[in-house]
Amino acid sequence: MEKLDPYVALAGRILLALLFIGAGINKIGAGAEAMVPYMESKGVPGILFWPTALFEVVGGLAILAGFQTRIFAFLLAGFCLMTAVIFHMDFSQQIESVLFMKNIAIGGGFLILARFGAGEFSVDNRASG
Repeated sequence: MEKLDPYVALAGRILLALLFIGAGINKIGAGAEAMVPYMESKGVPGILFWPTALFEVVGGLAILAGFQTRIFAFLLAGFCLMTAVIFHMDFSQQIESVLFMKNIAIGGGFLILARFGAGEFSVDNRASG
């Protein structure tokens, strides 16, 4: 099974990265007017819309490439945990419970990535090798 480790690490990074790249691009495409009212309804200042969308895209691309993976994975783990608590705490709605647990699980995946790094097929590995 160890022979597959580099490929499994790469596949895991790709799957995590696609979620954030897609989410950031969708936010940018929809524009601030679509998201800011929702953010503000949860107590998050609307001015954070653009930094959030850009962070999702840049963080996702960094994870995809395996660039500064431990740092970006740690930051994205924190982002997932914060968004779970801020946006998905209405457990009276089943979808909110599912979204809460999804964000917690993705945060856990990022913490594992922060601990073990990007793997063989990454910019981080090329830089250290």
